[in-house]
Amino acid sequence: MIEKHTVKESAKEAARETVCIQIDPADNVAVALENLSRGRPLSAGGVTLVLQQDIPAGHKIALRHFNAGDSIVKYGYPVGHATRSVAAGAWVNEENIATNLAGLQDYAYHPQPAPVLPAKEDVYFKGYRRKNGEAGIRNELWIIPTVGCVNGIAQRLAAMLQQETQGAGVDAIVAFPHNYGCSQLGEDHENTRKILRDMALHPNAGGVLVVGLGCENNQTGAFRELLGEFDTERIRFMETQSVANELEAGMQLLRELYALALGDVRTDIPAGALRAGLKCGGSDGFSGITANPLLGAFSDYLVAQGGATVLTEVPEMFGAETILMNRCESEEVFCKAVCLINDFKQYFINNKQPVYENPSPGNKAGGISTLEEKSLGCTLKAGHSAVRNVLRYADRLQTGGLNLLSAPGNDLVAATALASAGCQLVLFTTGRGTPFGTFVPTVKVATNTNLFARKPNWIDFNAGTLLEGETMEQAASRFIRFILGIAGGAYTNNEKNNYREIAIFKTGVTL
Repeated sequence: MIEKHTVKESAKEAARETVCIQIDPADNVAVALENLSRGRPLSAGGVTLVLQQDIPAGHKIALRHFNAGDSIVKYGYPVGHATRSVAAGAWVNEENIATNLAGLQDYAYHPQPAPVLPAKEDVYFKGYRRKNGEAGIRNELWIIPTVGCVNGIAQRLAAMLQQETQGAGVDAIVAFPHNYGCSQLGEDHENTRKILRDMALHPNAGGVLVVGLGCENNQTGAFRELLGEFDTERIRFMETQSVANELEAGMQLLRELYALALGDVRTDIPAGALRAGLKCGGSDGFSGITANPLLGAFSDYLVAQGGATVLTEVPEMFGAETILMNRCESEEVFCKAVCLINDFKQYFINNKQPVYENPSPGNKAGGISTLEEKSLGCTLKAGHSAVRNVLRYADRLQTGGLNLLSAPGNDLVAATALASAGCQLVLFTTGRGTPFGTFVPTVKVATNTNLFARKPNWIDFNAGTLLEGETMEQAASRFIRFILGIAGGAYTNNEKNNYREIAIFKTGVTL
């Protein structure tokens, strides 16, 4: 594939004047911008036709007749093939389209020219500069269990400190329960340890209490060594089997951490210190037209400022992976990207599951029929920047610019992985809506105005305005200001609702 996946300006202009949009001039389907009724005449892609059936908003309209086996093109690329005859003006969905994808592939490196990025600006946000030089956008106290056996103690300690202090002076006091830390082997066990390590070292925490049991696989002593160099004032440990009263001992440690965090103040930090995770979930037919390209524009902007963005959800790169591979800045990075894709495909094969499973019921209901259609929309979140590095699951960021990260498409597992890589916030696009948040601020970006209006307690930002006359330049400028405000302390809806969770990728047996 060659890179050709931006929304054309002419298509955006057309969206302001019509009820459907042809995203790329090569497309042989259009996307309905509203619910359309059978018998309605419309024009798109240089053709005039009559709708053969009712077509929901966000779904595909055939711009020509398809015979069985014909390629169906969206975003300028094939997103599958027709499984039977489809009339011009008919509804194209999972009942008459199937994926073109199958099995492992060999790849060749065809590097693309360096992109032109936005200008570097003198832009700052109010954040917390940590002792090791990293920047946090929150000053929270975290209680991290080494093993699920002490989840209750961790949660009770968080509640006790919250009641004692009323949370004054810090952004949040949170325990993060999980199911793991024992009865795991090999890489599966190491994944748990590394994710918890990454959390303990995260700059959004002004203080961390690691709570262990004493007999678990994830021993506190070995976990301490895994951290490497760390601020021993800000990360404390308690093994509950070794103290007489774990609540008293834990509260003493938390009081000391709380006193330290009270002294932290926000200072001006360059925007280039920001690291943003890029994620989508519960998509619809507008995701690749509005919210995902908006995140792509933001990614390019942040990279130009010296910051970092991270794209994950490897199964949702399948079918669009060569776009990313050919943007790798070197052949070495390209080889890492090939391993990223083929290793994840092999994971499916090893577990006797289809590599190219169709999108979820919610995605289908939103207008996405095949995995490559989902993937082509997903990769728009990565903008146009060169791929600087490829990270394994639970790796931490080593470089600025655009990074790829190995993690599944599951919303909470992927968002946790992005935060664990060092992202201070996760940018999450959705056409269906979701309330969840991971352990960093999780910004929900709606693909359509209807969702934004219906779920104001879930959604933080509306990208649906791109279908209503706002230009990408205007929306990106508005979004940049919004994100700098979040980095400076404005709460996201998941924070306001105290929806904060973690999920660790399970890859092995449980003893």
